[in-house]
Amino acid sequence: MNSERLQRVLAEMKKEGIGQLVITNPHSICYLAGHYEEPIERFWALYLNESGSHRLIANRLFTLSEVSGIEILWYEDGQDGAELLASCVEHDKVLGVDGGMRARFLLRLMDLNAASGYRTASDCLDTVRAHKDEEEKALMRRASEINDKAMAKFKELIRPGVTEKQIAGQLLEIYRKLGGKDFSFSPSVAFGGNAACGHHEPDDTVLKVGDCILLDVGCTYESYCSDMTRTFFFGEVSNAHRHVYESVLAAQLAAEAAIRPGVPLKDIDGIARRVLTEAGYGPNFTHRLGHFIGREVHEKGDVSPSSPLVAEPGMIFSIEPGAYLPDDIGVRIEDLVLVTEDGVELLNHYTKDLQVIPAE
Repeated sequence: MNSERLQRVLAEMKKEGIGQLVITNPHSICYLAGHYEEPIERFWALYLNESGSHRLIANRLFTLSEVSGIEILWYEDGQDGAELLASCVEHDKVLGVDGGMRARFLLRLMDLNAASGYRTASDCLDTVRAHKDEEEKALMRRASEINDKAMAKFKELIRPGVTEKQIAGQLLEIYRKLGGKDFSFSPSVAFGGNAACGHHEPDDTVLKVGDCILLDVGCTYESYCSDMTRTFFFGEVSNAHRHVYESVLAAQLAAEAAIRPGVPLKDIDGIARRVLTEAGYGPNFTHRLGHFIGREVHEKGDVSPSSPLVAEPGMIFSIEPGAYLPDDIGVRIEDLVLVTEDGVELLNHYTKDLQVIPAE
């Protein structure tokens, strides 16, 4: 067990008045126990107790060896993992559960009268995971460095006659040659009007002169995620499209410049939104400015008009304003940023200058 992270989680539990907590999110379990397991339909849980009587509930099929500082309770197929957990729970106390716990396991605990009550307690993990420690910062920097290098390679794939699918099909091999493992999410490759569609799936659209090319891509490195978006133009760029691009870039730069500890995240979103509104694209910015990221590409917390959070050291999130004109163009520019003790560190360094790729 990572003792420093565990102590931070136990401190959050104490703050929330939760004496016992069960965690079933595989990423959160790995965050504390150092082992990732995709349980599929099987029960996989970490039980924490303020008294220190922590337990891991694991199926014999899991590739799990010893975990220092915690007892592992094993069960086999045909046995009831939830019942094994119930044997650990203090029945006269409320049990905190993470929000991702499957209903069939939670209902089974209820049938067994495992606790006196149940309470959603994801924040005890999410608050801690939102503040990256030094090891995590280093991994996130490396994941983003790979993404920067990959983007330069992806640009080289853009040529006359290529389709979205053809580009998308070559990205993973490039990531792996650069040291990445897998995609952190399904990549978006979108030409022209397709780029105005949120999370467009690459299809057989053929690139043509004057198209924008939106690449929203990311990979994993040592289980940590990168995420970056760049928008290019092919052959030529019209004055109207240039104005869209420059407006989105101005919004992103203004938002990034405002990041420092203590600034409400909704204010950062508002800065980007005002820039785009003044440029005439307010209605075309159709999503939040950013999301938190780490072991998962979308973690709890966002940069949006309704975010209750303020920037705090160790937070890593995206800054990705966009403007989407249906059937015409979509522009999004995205970096990951790390809040430091006195400001912000950009994790992405691939150029954001408008680039027109020659059509010959």
